Amino acid sequence: MTPRAIRDGSIVHAYQLVRDLTEQLAGPLSPEDQTAQSMADTSPTKWHRAHVTWFFETFILERFDPDFSPFEPAYRVMFNSYYEGVGEQFPRPQRGMITRPSAAEVGKYRASVDQRMSALLARCHEDVVLERLVALVELGLHHEQQHQELLLMDIKHVLATNPLEPVYLPQRTPDPTPLRAMGWVDVNGGLVEIGHDRTGFSFDNELPRHAVHLEPFALADRLVTAGEWQEFIDDGGYQRPELWLSDGWHAVRDQGWQAPLYWSRRDDRWWIHTLGGTRPVTEAEPVCHVSHYEADAYARWAGARLPTEFEWEHAVASVPRATERAFTVDRLHPGAAEASRPAVLDQMTGECWQWTSSAYLPYPGYTPEPGAVGEYNGKFMSGQTVLRGSAAITPPGHTRDSYRNFYPPSARWPMTGLRLARGIN
Repeated sequence: MTPRAIRDGSIVHAYQLVRDLTEQLAGPLSPEDQTAQSMADTSPTKWHRAHVTWFFETFILERFDPDFSPFEPAYRVMFNSYYEGVGEQFPRPQRGMITRPSAAEVGKYRASVDQRMSALLARCHEDVVLERLVALVELGLHHEQQHQELLLMDIKHVLATNPLEPVYLPQRTPDPTPLRAMGWVDVNGGLVEIGHDRTGFSFDNELPRHAVHLEPFALADRLVTAGEWQEFIDDGGYQRPELWLSDGWHAVRDQGWQAPLYWSRRDDRWWIHTLGGTRPVTEAEPVCHVSHYEADAYARWAGARLPTEFEWEHAVASVPRATERAFTVDRLHPGAAEASRPAVLDQMTGECWQWTSSAYLPYPGYTPEPGAVGEYNGKFMSGQTVLRGSAAITPPGHTRDSYRNFYPPSARWPMTGLRLARGIN
């Protein structure tokens, strides 16, 4: 976006859409639901709603509003996630202890900041101010979209720990679909360009665009399915150390992994807990909620490997792909692969984030944003693994071919699946 976006109202409209979607996603949850924290890696819904509001108050209103005063001074610490440049943070594992402010009071905080943001955007007119203001508002909106996805992943984990198996939002069970054979698409190698082209928004970790040499490779034309994962389980995949990276095998033993997260064995069949409740696993749906360690072990079992993030991005740029399905709030589960075999890459986005074999590292010449917002990506470039694509719960307008998501390789609560790759002899 450019400063013109303020004058023509497009950024105001975008701001309202993103902020409204957060409240829409929180709408089905009770105040008690919104306060719960089921593990240290998740955050309460109420905290997500407050933190993304804190971002606009701290990085924009505090800087650009001449009449600024904090809504509540204590919120500066309570809802600071990890920005050392801003100051102290409330301990992440204890966010579920924040019983006050209430969910309703967080709503008042959001309304106050929205009102002040609207007033600020309405009176801005100096281009020298607008350039940085627009950039920060746009960053804040994409930041909130990330937390919209996290809100759903986190509340799914919260509800899954409840013996009542509560439903976030009713959904129909996917129709049974014949499991089609996996196909392979050959992709040329060579010197290729990787990274964002600076057309539109990107996070700083997608920059700079640079050249990477790739050997020719083949990419699976769809994601690995739940039915194929059951074959891995039945063949002793979780009991065979030769399939696993050392850290992954330790995780299997220490955490007792026997199947993807949210799977359970009942009445001689596999069931899965979803945001729409608990239902039988369907064979053709993409397997989801597996760690990088599990994805890597499966690929080895299947006689293949995971693609690098560069192979994934190059394939998207050079090979035709199927039309992706659009996000809707009530479509919060992965869909099934089509029974007819496509001649293109399918499910590249809109189903599950896809593990790659690439460590999350800076691109050559990477420079983080100046100031505290520079802590957004760069300081996490250690011990993380890159994922590409997007998930069924990724908000509209938040998917890019150059997008670099990242999680620790042991993470299972994100909506993560896998696509296979192999070399071409």
